Amino acid sequence: MRVLPPDRGLRLIVACDGAARGNPGPAGIGVRITDGAGRVLAELAEGIGVATNNVAEYTAAIRGLERARELGATDVLLRSDSRLLVEQLAGRYRVKNPNLQVLHRRVRELAAAFERVGYEHVPRDRNAEADRLANRGVDEWVASRRSPSAAPPRPGAGEGPP
Repeated sequence: MRVLPPDRGLRLIVACDGAARGNPGPAGIGVRITDGAGRVLAELAEGIGVATNNVAEYTAAIRGLERARELGATDVLLRSDSRLLVEQLAGRYRVKNPNLQVLHRRVRELAAAFERVGYEHVPRDRNAEADRLANRGVDEWVASRRSPSAAPPRPGAGEGPP
C-alpha cells in the first residue's frame, strides 16, 4: 500500500503588476489569483493615486498576498514582470530606496504568514491579465478625478449671497 504525502494545503498563484503613467504619475495595481488548475479565484484592479512604478509594483504584491491569505492559501507563488521586485523579494538585490524599504518589509511580513512563498519573474506577455487590471485601476482613478463630484467648487459657488 502506497502512502500519499500529507496535503500541503492550498497553493495559489498571485500574478501582480503595477502601472504608473509618468514616474511618478497616476498609478494602479492589478492582481489575478488562480489555483493550480488555472481557475481564477480573485481579481483586483485599484487606483492608488500618484506613485512611482516601483511603489505600484510593491503595492500590487502586498494586495495580492493579503487577498491570498484571505482565500486561505498556505503556499503562494508570486509572479511579476518586474525583475526588480522579484530579485529584491528573493534577496538577490538590495533595497536602497527608503520608501521601497518600508514596502519590502511589509511584503516580507505577509510572506512569513504562509508555509511557503516563491517568487517568479515572468515576461510581460505572460503577465498580461495583471497588466490589464493595473491599467484599469489607473483608468478608474483618473476618471474619478475628472468626475463632477471630485472637481473643486467653482469660484464663488456656495459662498453666501451674490
